Amino acid sequence: MDCRRSEVYYCGRVQGVGFRYTVRQIAAGLDVTGFVRNRPDGSVQLVVEGAAEEIHRLLDDVQTTMSRYIREVRENRSDATGEFHDFTIRV
Repeated sequence: MDCRRSEVYYCGRVQGVGFRYTVRQIAAGLDVTGFVRNRPDGSVQLVVEGAAEEIHRLLDDVQTTMSRYIREVRENRSDATGEFHDFTIRV
């Protein structure tokens, strides 16, 4: 399996609206690992590793489900590190 990593930053009204919990719920149905967390600047950071198709499904589902809260999305892609064993919400 060809694993990759995406680090995504969501800006807008993305804190206090169940964003992290929604991302975790979507990720639970996919073969991905990583985390999602709130950042002090009001954005949400998502770091996810897995097959390109699984990551694409996650990001599409997050965009579709939470689009009314998202103003801007920035994504950086790289090779997977294999450092995660599951998908979690970080504080």
